[in-house]
Amino acid sequence: MECVVQGIIETKHVEALEILLQGLCGVHRESLRIHELCLKSVPNLGLVSSEVRLLCDLEQPEPTWTVRHIGGAMRGAGAEQISVLVRTMAESKVSKNALRLFYALGYKLDHELLRVGFAFHVQRGAQITVTVSSINKMLKLHATDEAVPVTPGIQLVEVTAPASSENYTEVVAAVSSFCEYLAPLLHLSKPGVSTGVVPTAAAAAASLMSDGGGTAL
Repeated sequence: MECVVQGIIETKHVEALEILLQGLCGVHRESLRIHELCLKSVPNLGLVSSEVRLLCDLEQPEPTWTVRHIGGAMRGAGAEQISVLVRTMAESKVSKNALRLFYALGYKLDHELLRVGFAFHVQRGAQITVTVSSINKMLKLHATDEAVPVTPGIQLVEVTAPASSENYTEVVAAVSSFCEYLAPLLHLSKPGVSTGVVPTAAAAAASLMSDGGGTAL
């Protein structure tokens, strides 16, 4: 399972966010260029349809493929009281023939997109990953070189951390604590909860740009 929150930031403030993340994480960013294909099975004989995502890492010299299945979110009173989404998630490395295999199993392509940006990884009470990316759509099937932004001027920020049924409480606390450092630039919440850009972003970005990020926290 994993813990996840998302938010958006204006592209003009992304450089300031990178400076902040560099100080928080103490490591250099990793470039991100992921071709994501969402596949759905067709309901048959009463079976519930399922959805998987194939991720092709185009930053590698030889593109690598991963299959990911995102399950249901944790429910109940406890889940409602926390600001982080806890959900089941399974992923595995696969070969470049995976798309052909899923087509043979009856899956159909629902949509595809290209994520372009960067990621930071840090250990702060949990193994936290922060990705900042523009989401692009393909005008032609699999034509990643011709992808165009879905929301020009806006980028998606996602903070995730792996968890288990035994330690998710601690991981939620770690993710929530980390997100507080980013609060002047953006608001992070459960996926699907739209909060928009924060009014303090411009001032916070200007401050970060003027001091070059300061020292690691």
